[in-house]
Amino acid sequence: MATATADFDVRRNDSLGLRIQHVLHANPVLGPLAVLIVAIIAFSIINGRFLTATNLSLVLQQVTVIATLALGQTLIILTAGIDLSAGAIAVFSSILMANFATKAGMPGFIALVLSLACGTAMGAINGFLVTRIKLPPFIVTLGTLTIFFSLNSVVSNSETVRGSDMPSLMTWTGNSIPLGGFRLTYGSIIMLLLFGLFFYSLGRTAWGKHVYATGDDVEAARLAGIRTGRVLFSVYAVAGLLYAIAGWILIGRLASASPNVGVEYNLDSITAVVLGGTSLFGGRGMVLGTLIGALIVGVFRNGLQLAGVEVVWQGFAIGLLVLVAVSLDQWIRKVKT
Repeated sequence: MATATADFDVRRNDSLGLRIQHVLHANPVLGPLAVLIVAIIAFSIINGRFLTATNLSLVLQQVTVIATLALGQTLIILTAGIDLSAGAIAVFSSILMANFATKAGMPGFIALVLSLACGTAMGAINGFLVTRIKLPPFIVTLGTLTIFFSLNSVVSNSETVRGSDMPSLMTWTGNSIPLGGFRLTYGSIIMLLLFGLFFYSLGRTAWGKHVYATGDDVEAARLAGIRTGRVLFSVYAVAGLLYAIAGWILIGRLASASPNVGVEYNLDSITAVVLGGTSLFGGRGMVLGTLIGALIVGVFRNGLQLAGVEVVWQGFAIGLLVLVAVSLDQWIRKVKT
């Protein structure tokens, strides 16, 4: 009798686990959303200042650059690739923008457009090496990471360009709209609009469906008539454009163009994508999840700081979250459909 009851309990637990597995497989955003809600509740209990409008404004401002980088990173990870040069492209684009406007004396709009084009070209170089030379994305972007950071130092002479020396358009993304006690920057508005655009593009356009198909099984996609090489190249080029936009937002955030920032941006962008439920094996994930993942990173860092936790343990907590997220992804991928 006891054995039969135990077997029933095991089967019931297995059935519950399978249901959860199927739900998370069908709705990958639910997991990260639950983590974000629990984190917000926990940190608001630990410190009453967490839910103030001023602090929430700060959290959103802090994650804006990372979220924009993570959006480009999401496109690449959806195709089963990875981009280690995201932060380098963003910082180099910001330096080029500042130097075009100051040393070259270009009008602000022209400097902006030219730097965005340069960011797109840097992403296209990654795409060319991956699709034409057939090099692994990890190796390609590891190499261009070093190249772009080196060029960044050469062009900037390791000097910071102050916002006061640049046209107002360069720092415009740092201006904010007051909404009561909450302040919404134009950079955050641009970031949210970009997420809306790519939410639509990936879900409702042929290009988006081809991105998912290529990431899920590149050979099957090719046999189905999808020009996978062209899709991959476009993904890297578009990601480069998004990184350059992140560089523009970065100037507004810092009120300067500094060559000495961005060391942690690559890992932070990948962390946001992984926490958002996008599979590192490609073919599964949503940009909405990436936005939630970026907010999780911002909420945890801000909340732990308000709680008086040392920086080293803040990094420990984020790293632990990544391991849990990857383990959960592996478990979800085993679901039997």
